[in-house]
Amino acid sequence: MSLTLFNSLSELEPEEVEELLKLSQRLEECAEPQALAGKVLALLFLSPSLRTMSSFQAAMLRLGGGSFVVSPNLSIHPIETNANVVMDSIAAEHIREALPVVASYGDAIGIRVFAPRISLEEDLKDIYFQEIAKLSPVPIINMESAIQHPCQSLADWKTMEDLSIPRKRGKFVLSWANHPKALPLAVAASTVQMAAMRGMEVTVLRPEGFELPEPILKVARELAVRSGGSVRETHDRSEALEGAHVLYAKSWSSTKYYGNEEGDHDLRSGLSDWCVNTDWFATADTNCRFMHCLPVRRGVVVTEEVLEGPRSVVVHEARNRMFAQMAVLYEILRENNT
Repeated sequence: MSLTLFNSLSELEPEEVEELLKLSQRLEECAEPQALAGKVLALLFLSPSLRTMSSFQAAMLRLGGGSFVVSPNLSIHPIETNANVVMDSIAAEHIREALPVVASYGDAIGIRVFAPRISLEEDLKDIYFQEIAKLSPVPIINMESAIQHPCQSLADWKTMEDLSIPRKRGKFVLSWANHPKALPLAVAASTVQMAAMRGMEVTVLRPEGFELPEPILKVARELAVRSGGSVRETHDRSEALEGAHVLYAKSWSSTKYYGNEEGDHDLRSGLSDWCVNTDWFATADTNCRFMHCLPVRRGVVVTEEVLEGPRSVVVHEARNRMFAQMAVLYEILRENNT
């Protein structure tokens, strides 16, 4: 397999995902510290991160390569990303010059941008990321965009493999969780599609008003048909979690009030009981695992008792970001290293 763009697991064939999973496991056991010697990864962060930034840097170091980070939060000029603007305000540089320059310093580039969350239709098409990505002269890794987070999903899949969580007839619950802010759809969209692609029985658990957009579910259902899995939505917590092997908590914006912060805030204001606690697991499988992409707000998204309890695998999951990304980097950069 030769990658030039890593944007979504759903864009890969099942065999290609399996290849990446096997490679990530192999590199975890033996890192091949000279595999990417002389290779450079450019990392452009137009939205903040802890795990993504550090795990990509660690991945390149373990494979013998190097990386550098560019971010408006790290002593550079503010960057303008909107088109057709007169730059007479704070921004001193435009993305149309900045990105090609940054990319030219590396052999590949990782790009991370949050959703503008103005137009649901545009965000579902990932227009913001796609327009920026067109500017790159080198291979691209999506480090999170409006609707994709493939590195997180590959790490999540690896985590379930590590824990021997079943694929066929494995019950996966993606649950909306409480949060003071309206968050992007990227993790939720990528997660439901990843679990469907894995062949699991996927349930999206959410309160009224927080249904996932139909285009996201349509892709997930198509993937489930191919893999032998299933996808459904419900607001019935007890029924959704019956026999569940995984409870994956994540907050996301209301579809009903997308881009409307006041409407979204009012809708979620009475939903403080959507904080995962031990009672949620009453009908779940005995070994049901708690997953979350991090960062997570204790006492809001999940209780400390669950987060630090035996069901939680969030640290294992986060560590797998590095190994999953090592596999992606190996496939993108190794071929041109010989």
